[in-house]
Amino acid sequence: MKILVIEDNESVSSMIELFFEKEGIDGEFVKDGLEGYERASSEDWDCLIIDWMLPGMDGVSICRKLRQSKSPVPIIMLTAKDSESDQVLGLEMGADDYVTKPFSPLALMARIKAVTRRYTVSKKPEQDETVLKTEHFTINTMTREVLLDGEPVPNLTPKEFDLLQFFIQHPKQVFSREQLLDRVWGYDFYGDDRTVDVHIKRLRSKVSKAKQPFFHTVWGVGYRFDETIGDSE
Repeated sequence: MKILVIEDNESVSSMIELFFEKEGIDGEFVKDGLEGYERASSEDWDCLIIDWMLPGMDGVSICRKLRQSKSPVPIIMLTAKDSESDQVLGLEMGADDYVTKPFSPLALMARIKAVTRRYTVSKKPEQDETVLKTEHFTINTMTREVLLDGEPVPNLTPKEFDLLQFFIQHPKQVFSREQLLDRVWGYDFYGDDRTVDVHIKRLRSKVSKAKQPFFHTVWGVGYRFDETIGDSE
């Protein structure tokens, strides 16, 4: 596995580098954001790990420019920012996941495995169901396009698409945040389930209609997808 780490904090980079060596991962480390973007956009990588605050070009800008160029590489953001608005911004720019500093190498490795596994699966030509259809939605799992009542839904991040597809394949079933982390993110729960809430909030804003919120909060449990209910709980 070949991973580019764009991080200007030497202690963080050293920690990741030592862990990569232990795991047999080919890691390349860059301190400057502009240099990191140039390498990320001109070379092939299995995953990018990008710090939020960088000299030259910040991590959010790197992520945005890569997604504008249709780069399919998995991206994990490293951030000391812990507010929901900051997390939303990173995810909205196309990051697949984020890790809040300080973090353990094991937690980072779990997320690396999850995002790279998901991209590998999405590239496989064999799909049980290429097109999923419900009363309101049509999803093409190969092209990752979504139609809502016949109209394209633009600007879905990779994770938002994965979450929507999962719920559509399991209508009316209630899932806890921990279950969604395991089934959609693909890693064991490490104590921060707010990423689920952030993605649900963004997904609601992009696909919910005036009388059809689609995603419903089941208080004390989690979330469910239901096209037959007109009001969210």
